[in-house]
Amino acid sequence: MRASTFARAVPALVASIRGTPLPRPAQDPQYVVLHPVGPVGRSELHLMVLAGVAMGAVILAVFVLFAIAIVRFRDRPHSRAPYRPNWHGNKWMEATWFVIPAVILTVIAIPTVRLTYSLARLPAHRDPLVVDVTSLNWKWLFEYPGQHVATVNYLDIPTGKPVLFELTANSPMNTFWIPQLGGMEYTMPGRVLPLWLEVGRPGVYWGHSGQFSGHDFEQMFFAVRAMPPAAFDRWVHEVRRRVPVMTLADYRRLLRFDTVAEQTYGGYPAATFPSVHHGFTLAGGMYMVMHNDPQAN
Repeated sequence: MRASTFARAVPALVASIRGTPLPRPAQDPQYVVLHPVGPVGRSELHLMVLAGVAMGAVILAVFVLFAIAIVRFRDRPHSRAPYRPNWHGNKWMEATWFVIPAVILTVIAIPTVRLTYSLARLPAHRDPLVVDVTSLNWKWLFEYPGQHVATVNYLDIPTGKPVLFELTANSPMNTFWIPQLGGMEYTMPGRVLPLWLEVGRPGVYWGHSGQFSGHDFEQMFFAVRAMPPAAFDRWVHEVRRRVPVMTLADYRRLLRFDTVAEQTYGGYPAATFPSVHHGFTLAGGMYMVMHNDPQAN
């Protein structure tokens, strides 16, 4: 890694923890992971709190026992006490420090497994908004197959409605993350990975790349604008009515190794995203293989 890239990577890492976009340093920072605004983010925060409390209890117990040991069993000056260590051990103590960690791990594992399986599928009887996400160098392309519009480096979604993100990459492997809505997921060339999230109230939220992917990766921020469903429908209508359609030439320009400002398109060629089957998450599956469109080559 070059020195200049490393110099930019450090503040980018700090920004990812604090949730403050680098281009807007005047904003009031907030630890966005701890302020979820959707059901997925809230359930994951509860799991984080549970794990943190369990680990904190272990750390506290270790420090208390360590303090007792160094105070009670320290070697005092001029001490004539005989040194008779019990080399055979203590069965009760050995059983205790085996059982207690097992209990703590079980307490963490049961809700973790339950939450993992519950988030593997969308809530029943709720039609999602499908958004096809492609990570590029160094930008994000969002395509709405049901609405036939596309955006670059910003994302508009309705509140109170699940959003099914289909994630792929036409670049090095990356990570898609909207901290206040939920956990991150990879974008990988040759694969399409599912992730569903939901936002509970209107607002502008922060999304970004969660993985180093080259020279300008720290510029891969995007605004997530959540609005009521009626406002989202009006936005789609205005985009389709007034904004030009993306051409293959436009898409090829997005493939360049550079950064761009926010862009909007009133349509896009089908060849810009893999031809896939949309039933994988609705049916409870986890992954699907990308079926490449030969026109895209």
